[in-house]
Amino acid sequence: MAFFSASKVSPLAPSFPRWLWHLPRVAPLLALAATLALLWSLHRSDIEEQRATLISDVLWVEQNIRFQMERNAEQLGQLGREAASGTLAAATYEARAQALIRNSQGLVRIVRLDAQARPLAHSPPLSGADLGAMIDGIAGTLGIARRLARPVYGPAHDDGAADSTFAVAVPVFADTNDSGSMVGVYSLRTLLAESVPWWFTQKYRLNIIDGNGSVLASKSSVDALSTTLSYQVPFDPPGNGLAIEVIAYRLETRVLPALLVLAIVALLGAVVFSLSSLRRHVQGRYAAEAALRDEHGFRKAMEDSLLTGLRARDLDGRIIYVNPAFCRMVGWSAEELTGMKPPMPYWSPEEYEQTRAIHDLVLAGRAPPEGVEVRLKRKNGELFEALIIEAPLIDAQGKQRGWMGSVLDITERKRALEFERQQQDKLQATARLVTMGELASTLAHELNQPLSAIASYNTGCINRLEEGQIDREQILAVLRKLGQQAQRAGQIVRRVHEFVRRSEPNRVPASVDAIVEDSVELLDPAARKRGARIDVSYGENLPEVLADRVMVEQVILNLARNGLDAMTDLPLDERVLSLSTARNDDDTLRVSIADRGCGISGDTERKLFSPFFTTKAEGMGMGLNICRSIVELHKGRLWFEPNPKGGTIFHFTLPLAHAEVT
Repeated sequence: MAFFSASKVSPLAPSFPRWLWHLPRVAPLLALAATLALLWSLHRSDIEEQRATLISDVLWVEQNIRFQMERNAEQLGQLGREAASGTLAAATYEARAQALIRNSQGLVRIVRLDAQARPLAHSPPLSGADLGAMIDGIAGTLGIARRLARPVYGPAHDDGAADSTFAVAVPVFADTNDSGSMVGVYSLRTLLAESVPWWFTQKYRLNIIDGNGSVLASKSSVDALSTTLSYQVPFDPPGNGLAIEVIAYRLETRVLPALLVLAIVALLGAVVFSLSSLRRHVQGRYAAEAALRDEHGFRKAMEDSLLTGLRARDLDGRIIYVNPAFCRMVGWSAEELTGMKPPMPYWSPEEYEQTRAIHDLVLAGRAPPEGVEVRLKRKNGELFEALIIEAPLIDAQGKQRGWMGSVLDITERKRALEFERQQQDKLQATARLVTMGELASTLAHELNQPLSAIASYNTGCINRLEEGQIDREQILAVLRKLGQQAQRAGQIVRRVHEFVRRSEPNRVPASVDAIVEDSVELLDPAARKRGARIDVSYGENLPEVLADRVMVEQVILNLARNGLDAMTDLPLDERVLSLSTARNDDDTLRVSIADRGCGISGDTERKLFSPFFTTKAEGMGMGLNICRSIVELHKGRLWFEPNPKGGTIFHFTLPLAHAEVT
């Protein structure tokens, strides 16, 4: 019980110093620290002991190799002196050389050279090219050995067969005369294989490394074990920067002391745990209860502050939870709604069947992820539009308990969208009026021609009748011409009326070529006024598209007028506006309007379709924006690109009527 603070045991406080109440907690910790220190000290002692053993073993191996190589050098010198004295026959020399190679650790080749470094004998035999290359490689070593009159070792090098070799040059003197040299070639791999005992490789990995740290040869009986200890000694002879590196594989762990220490540590840990477990349990319980209260309060505050209505239902459709926002939305309190089953009081009677179908769809798990729109009723009888998004209600065990719905009042949003649509329609109608206003003078001139012809034909008929000169066939011909002019004037007036009148979008199957042809007829007076020519190219056997003729005609007129305006500074013979229609591979038709004007600059490209942006002095800046809106309403695309002949080409696409239906 000393785990608790002294204030909770105040009756005993005057009898004991305050620090004694903390001693039961501190003492096990101190004992644990002392035990860990002892364990660390024993571990360090083991490491030092094994390091001393490693150094001793390394020195033994190094001395053994040194002794063997010095012995080999002496035998090479003795063999060379006997051969130089002429007392050995060639066969006897070869036999002794082979015996020396077999009995010498690491020695793989013996070469006898005369005073001019010319080969006299070599065992095993070598080809002339290889023998010459070897002698050239040790020329420096031979010179040093003769000057020093003692054996000299050359540097190690790769022999091209995954092995490294080095040579020892032993000068031979007979009666103080230079009688040549004996050269012994060592293989590092063979030297380690024959010089290092098996018990050494069970404990260590032995490497011979050069001055750069590269491993030239290695011997080991164990693979893929982590290293703990290593030691290096110079490999002299042969020297030349070589070193022997020995790496210990594993430490010899004293099992019994380690088990005793671990047992003591475990017991001390159990004591500390037993003393603190009760306090941790009580404190953890208090903390969990406080955290739960805070979390519940925080979540309740979040749900109460939401403007989105939340409604939870069980698997049978019974309401099990509603938040204040949902209650404010429908007008019923949470107490009134909780526990209710369909039909709900906030369902609209006029749309009961539709609402019931949506309810059944949700309970069946087939509610669309984007939500459904439904009309609901408030308690005061007012109807409102709502967007309901349903998702499975999963508990902490991963089991579905029902459905959680988010309810949004979208009445004002739908009103705003409807108002925006109406404003867009008005804007399009205004743009058509502006377009027609700009074409008014040319259309007036165009309309004046049939009216003048009608007046002339009518005056002629009156004059003939007043003069009494009545030719029935002649009068009929004049009257027919008069009727044709009246029809022409009527067509112009009707086309203008259809273009400027406001109407709801009416997308019906229509011929793009016919729409282009009607647009060209309206544009023709404006083109003649500007001295421009309109070239039209129609695609072959184009199917119908689903489009509003007046809207598409408005797009063509706007783009064509912009093209005509862009060519006002060109010579008359270059003012050519090209219109073409063609079918794409993706079930769409493409309409292209190409001018030969000045083109569109980079700064203008980024803002070209922005509302109220214009490059004309008296433009509204809405033409291209409206064109893009109309094309997108038809599920098409509007874009532009530079004209190879100069100017700009605007393209827009319209889906085929059969593709739209599909």
